[in-house]
Formats: sequence, structure tokens, C-alpha cells
Amino acid sequence: MAILDDLNDKERDEVKNTGTFVTLPEGWSPIWEKTPADKAYIIVNGEASVRAGGKEIATLGPGDIIGEGAIVNHKLRNASVVMTQRTEVLHFTREQVEQLCSDIPAFKKALDKVSEERIGE
Repeated sequence: MAILDDLNDKERDEVKNTGTFVTLPEGWSPIWEKTPADKAYIIVNGEASVRAGGKEIATLGPGDIIGEGAIVNHKLRNASVVMTQRTEVLHFTREQVEQLCSDIPAFKKALDKVSEERIGE
């Protein structure tokens, strides 16, 4: 998982064990633009389309995290996410993400990096 690449094995296991494994069907939209940041997902298998104003702005796959930006930046979501195929993910509540950021500095650093990169795009 790319978001977890810079974590050691113990930290990776803690993140994986904190999340809940979920399978989302094709066409499902777990995150909606202009809604509060209440959850995030790490894609395990499958693919998702990120859309702002109805227009695709990115395609994400295994190892990518979705929904973190609004949590990290304490803002409403700036995009919607739609599964383009059956997709397996790890689901995290906002509280779980915040706790992981507190407990694992490398995870917070990785989230901040992804958030900064996406804002710059």
C-alpha cells in the first residue's frame, strides 16, 4: 500500500488492524463533494474515480488513500469518489485517522504529503 510505504512493519500492521475491510460495488460513491469529513479509505484492490463538479480529476488504485484531505485540512470534501469496479478497501472513521496520526508520526507525515500533493494538482 503506497500510503504505508514509509511505515515500518509494526506501524503498517497497526494501521491495517485499525481499519475495517469492506468491499464496495462498482458505481458506489462512499464520499461526496461538499460533505463533512467523517471517513477515509485505503484502496486494497480495485479502482476509484475522483470527481470535482462532476468532472473526473484523478483515478486512484491499490495503495492510495481517499477521503483524507478533508480530515487533515479540517474542511468539507472538495471532490466525490466513485468506484469504477468492485473495490476492496480499508475503512477508517475520522476519529481512527486522527488517532493513527497521533500514535504514528510516520502515518501523519504520509497523509500530509499526499494532501499537499493533491492540493498542488
